[in-house]
Amino acid sequence: MTDTSPVLQIRGLHKSYGELEVIKGVDITAHKGDVVSLIGSSGSGKSTLLRCCNLLEDSQEGEIRFKGEPITWSGVGPHRRPADAKQVLRIRTNLSMVFQQFNLWAHMTILQNVMEAPVTVLGRNRAEVEEKARHYLAKVGIGDKCDVYPAQLSGGQQQRAAIARGLCMEPEALLFDEPTSALDPELEQEVVKVIKDLAAEGRTMLIVTHDMNMAADVSSHVVFLHQGLVEEEGTPDEVFGGTRSERLRAFLSSTRHAH
Repeated sequence: MTDTSPVLQIRGLHKSYGELEVIKGVDITAHKGDVVSLIGSSGSGKSTLLRCCNLLEDSQEGEIRFKGEPITWSGVGPHRRPADAKQVLRIRTNLSMVFQQFNLWAHMTILQNVMEAPVTVLGRNRAEVEEKARHYLAKVGIGDKCDVYPAQLSGGQQQRAAIARGLCMEPEALLFDEPTSALDPELEQEVVKVIKDLAAEGRTMLIVTHDMNMAADVSSHVVFLHQGLVEEEGTPDEVFGGTRSERLRAFLSSTRHAH
């Protein structure tokens, strides 16, 4: 259990909804400081895979390890569930998820939103958490918005608040599920800038994204999922510059035409 273990390692993961197999045996590894982008068309299993990583979804088969520690399971196949609730909580709080739709509490100020989980879930000291929360809100460029409510912010500001909320948990890794797809293009850029800054700091991140420019700019590793399998993976140069996969070529040319 040394620190050389990957932050997150997935081996042979399978996920079905009833008869529909969405993920058909996927391997993914993220070492400390890696930025792994998951790309692929809608329905390729990207978001489901991300949700399986932090145990928001139960997978039916395969291994998930967090810093070398395997998730313990009870039951098999469709009945498989994580066996240890404390382990689930510990791992989930170390893999902060940033959702497409921000998921901020409407009745709390931005500062309260960012402080909520460290205080209530982790039981941290309120004054210390407030100092950190203000620090992270300033870091994402909305330090002046502590006392306003989510409805008073633009989508881009709300998403940056959601990122600050994730950072305030001081996680081992951040998981982003389409962090820019609910935003207008000009607001998208302010969120991309924050993600680029986090990548430059060496934060470990898994990013599901439809934004190929961002994936090319921030990733150390890009994984192209097609129908629940890894069709192609490598560095951004390998994936975007010299792919051998016809499917990936077709996918990239369709995304270029969409913008």
